[in-house]
Amino acid sequence: MRARHKPWAEDYLKEHANIVVLDPIRYKGKWSALFGNDRPIHVEIGAGKGQFITGMAKQHPEINFIAIEVVKSIIVSAVDKVVEEQPGNVRLINFDAKDLREIFADEEVSRIYLNFSDPWPKTKHAKRRLTYPSFLAQYQQVLKTDGALIFKTDNQGLFEYSLISFSEFGMVLDELSLDLHQLDDPLNVMTEYEFKFSEKGQRIYRVAAHFIEK
Repeated sequence: MRARHKPWAEDYLKEHANIVVLDPIRYKGKWSALFGNDRPIHVEIGAGKGQFITGMAKQHPEINFIAIEVVKSIIVSAVDKVVEEQPGNVRLINFDAKDLREIFADEEVSRIYLNFSDPWPKTKHAKRRLTYPSFLAQYQQVLKTDGALIFKTDNQGLFEYSLISFSEFGMVLDELSLDLHQLDDPLNVMTEYEFKFSEKGQRIYRVAAHFIEK
């Protein structure tokens, strides 16, 4: 479903510059300075309405979280969520994350979360999938040597494609779940989509993986 256009969204983001980083390219290699500490940096691509990132930030105050969302009319809801929950360790970016290397230096990030990414089911659109090799290459570059990629989806086709993509890229799978909510993981923080899908009884797939070479 396409997000309803909100003409006031850009001004709203500017009004919350304490939460929204308006010029993320400026902070490449300097994110720790922005947060004012040297804690690990975790990045979510596709923030949605902010439920996951705020939940993670409250669960892990020892981590700095950055959530990226390209759609202004959606990220304003994430801003509202952060304002409501008030975790001090979250920053939001309204940015098209085609290449994370534009905003993060080599080995600046400790973990990347891909939550319910667009599956782009047509073969001709495979290059747009966030687990396509060209995306994996940039994740590998910005992640620390011991960094991890965490991927969750309800789409079985995308999950199977991603496992093959990870394997062919030479990644190591650290954790794999074909039905996440059957695990009853108390540390799992759900996204808006995840809650919606799980309420309908749909399976949620999750994999954690890391790169073995730089």
